[in-house]
Amino acid sequence: MRKGLRLFWLLLASIAVLSACGAKSQEDVTKGLQKKVGDLKGYKAKAQMTLTVGNEPQTYEIDVWHNKPGDYRVHLKNAKKEQSQMILRNKSGVYVLTPALNKSYRFQSEWPQNSSQAYLYESLVRDVKEDKEAKFKATKDHYVFTTKTRYQNNKMLPTQEITFKKGSLEPVSVKVMDTNQNPVVTVKFSNVEFSPKFDKGAFDTKKNMTSAQLEIPVMSNNTDSEFTVKYSMAEIPGITFEEESAYDTENGKRVLLTYSGEKSFTLIQEMAEVIPTTSMEMIDISGEMVDLGFSIGAMTEDSITWSEDGVNYVLLSSDLSPDEMVMVAQSVQGGSIK
Repeated sequence: MRKGLRLFWLLLASIAVLSACGAKSQEDVTKGLQKKVGDLKGYKAKAQMTLTVGNEPQTYEIDVWHNKPGDYRVHLKNAKKEQSQMILRNKSGVYVLTPALNKSYRFQSEWPQNSSQAYLYESLVRDVKEDKEAKFKATKDHYVFTTKTRYQNNKMLPTQEITFKKGSLEPVSVKVMDTNQNPVVTVKFSNVEFSPKFDKGAFDTKKNMTSAQLEIPVMSNNTDSEFTVKYSMAEIPGITFEEESAYDTENGKRVLLTYSGEKSFTLIQEMAEVIPTTSMEMIDISGEMVDLGFSIGAMTEDSITWSEDGVNYVLLSSDLSPDEMVMVAQSVQGGSIK
């Protein structure tokens, strides 16, 4: 009897040892992710991104192409497919295309290396690698890392939870969280294809603008159109809404919202000019590209500019921090709450 019990416990101990030997450590998985990125020729990925800022979550579809060493195509569309923007990086530079306005903006930017990108595989792996204090756990099907972010506004969004699939190591989901550990940006990947083949011209600016306009046609250039005024929903202590004013310009109505207190800022809104389809306007931007989630903007020391739903927005402030500027821009939504 005792001999039988001994054999039983010895068998259990052996199973435990073998199981421990088969489990991968955080270092093993991190090295595996780095090797995966190093071996890839590129990838295609489809994902859904949800931005939770203000009253209602906003959902967007993302289509990502990457071909090594430096070609990128990120197509961002809202869930209703009423608007889209596309980030392109090719040998000529970094561009943001706005098909509905028939405009292309060219940035002098180090994108995507200069910041975390929740929808780019190699950026997620870099975040895992660079955070020496990253937390790690393994579940039945996934590896889960909690890391610091490298966002421009990383004080507001300091941490993220990144989930990879066991075996293939493909990305499954990303949750970017605020200081209270509430998810603000959530990305869920639905399909990832490693080392695909790309057609010639896959990252060409003109070809991508044309193909995007087949899905979302160029808007009519009607400066008399009314637009819904949007307000900042950001809650910054010591700042309150002060005044709304509107006046007519040769391009239509312009609305100014003024917020004041311990710090102040002004939000300007007006209908965007649409370029005729017979030509495409290329605009050189001096500011740094900033990802607002719902739109790609240009950020300088005291301003952020962006377009959404055919409306141009300009946020101006001389005393908001860069983190606060991004937070205010991301919180701009429709409605009467100011």
